[in-house]
Amino acid sequence: MASTFAVLADPHRRQILDVLRDGERPVNDLVDGLSVSQPTVSKHLKVLRDAGLVEVRRDAQRRLYRLRPGPLAEVDAWLAPYRRMWEDSLDALERRLDVIGREDGSR
Repeated sequence: MASTFAVLADPHRRQILDVLRDGERPVNDLVDGLSVSQPTVSKHLKVLRDAGLVEVRRDAQRRLYRLRPGPLAEVDAWLAPYRRMWEDSLDALERRLDVIGREDGSR
């Protein structure tokens, strides 16, 4: 999973994953969407492929890339306890604000 975090640290790679979230895309769509060169996008795609975050299939002369959500599920599972911590804190804040609101309303 450490390598997944290292891969996700790059903003261009995260942008590629964001685009692929809507479905598979050819490299040219990714190049147009990122405003970087084709060789740069290809390098990022290789890193994402090696990390298991995307996969590629051939369609005649084109290569279509799509998201593989499995490694992201591992990241999500790792984040779950932190998310619960934030939710607990936000729930406590909401309860406190409700109490303050009731106190202000009774004056």
